[in-house]
Amino acid sequence: MALYAIGDTHLSLSTGKKMDIFGGWEDYELRLKTNWEKLVEPDDTVVIPGDISWCMTMEEGLEDFRFLDSLPGKKIILKGNHDYWWSTKKKADEFFEKYELASLSILHNNAYTCGNIAICGTRGWFFDAENDTDRKIVLREAGRLRMSISAAKQTGKEPVVFLHYPPLTLEKKCEEIYGVLVEEGIKRCYYGHLHSYSHRTAFTGESDGIMFKLISGDYLRFCPEFVPEKYEISG
Repeated sequence: MALYAIGDTHLSLSTGKKMDIFGGWEDYELRLKTNWEKLVEPDDTVVIPGDISWCMTMEEGLEDFRFLDSLPGKKIILKGNHDYWWSTKKKADEFFEKYELASLSILHNNAYTCGNIAICGTRGWFFDAENDTDRKIVLREAGRLRMSISAAKQTGKEPVVFLHYPPLTLEKKCEEIYGVLVEEGIKRCYYGHLHSYSHRTAFTGESDGIMFKLISGDYLRFCPEFVPEKYEISG
């Protein structure tokens, strides 16, 4: 019963919006499927923290969701900035039930367990939330993160956070989200969103006792990242 994670699958089996115009994305759906099936067993869990599909509605993206459902393991899905199909957890749950997509679940203000890990997280937001609208969003996301972490802590297992937006890079930090991670005593945080040249600005390592890792699909070469049951902070 292992845990894996990979972000930014950007599926487009129905919409025809391909990512292979960008470097490193050639045949990415086939590469994802091949790597996933080599690693993941039926009783494993895979977290996908955002940018799941280019579809505008869940109905439009049915083939994308069926593709994910056909892969081994349980999938925990978070919202990304390009998930325009996202409405509410209730509607997503009803959609998955209607089309018998039993391996797909939504992470939104809640938590799931896998072995000794409690899976929690939220989308996050931009670093420079200066105008009123952005400020409201980042504060709302910080609140959702606290709610999800609280649900994770109630399980008695280690809360491991998954975000779409990076809480920090080599250049910037989202103080509201980062502050929650520190205050809640989080030890591990996985995030996506960064692609191509942005990989160079990604922070991967330890900061304030937290291990951060970038897990966007192209960064991982479309191979799910294994998440160990226990991680020891160095030093």
